[in-house]
Amino acid sequence: MAAQLERTGSLNAGGAVHAAAPGGLDSPDVRHDLLNRLRRAEGQLRGIQGMIERGEDCGKVAQQFSAVRRALDNAFVHMSVCLLQQEISAELTEGDDALRSRLPLLLGELEQMLARRG
Repeated sequence: MAAQLERTGSLNAGGAVHAAAPGGLDSPDVRHDLLNRLRRAEGQLRGIQGMIERGEDCGKVAQQFSAVRRALDNAFVHMSVCLLQQEISAELTEGDDALRSRLPLLLGELEQMLARRG
């Protein structure tokens, strides 16, 4: 997996490999990924609202709340790693080519580790 990360970028919070984003939200791929995560969470929240309106079982509603929290936590991890990549990349100089080439792998591993927490 490390070799795949090195070639393609970093892992998203779900563990799927996506392209590295040197410009953070300047990258259409990063924006698309993050917006999709937020749209999924938004859909889940609408579902919870419907469950509450229908008076469904509190246990089922709580389970859906848990799913939304996980989705938002994963989006937050992804956004935090994006911020790190953006800020570190901005500070690298031309002589930092070795670090620049390793940065996607390092941040991908960080994102994977953070996604496994809790």
